[in-house]
Amino acid sequence: MTEHDSNAAAYWSANLRLIVGCLIVWALVSYGGGILFRPLLAGISIGGTDLGFWFAQQGSILTFIALIFFYAWRMNKLDKEFGLHEE
Repeated sequence: MTEHDSNAAAYWSANLRLIVGCLIVWALVSYGGGILFRPLLAGISIGGTDLGFWFAQQGSILTFIALIFFYAWRMNKLDKEFGLHEE
């Protein structure tokens, strides 16, 4: 395996770890916060509604938007680390 191939494999591995991590966070917030933990969050009120409903309706969307910015920021760092950044 050449140095270029090993560098490409390391870059792809780091990219996949980042994607899987982001998907796990999003799944925990959207599925966990909205469905699994809803009974536990029902007693906490935010803006006139319970926190479980808020997570189901708004929290997963806001988390997804935050993950988009986090992914873009982290990929820029990975690109610089592997010498693939745009100049």
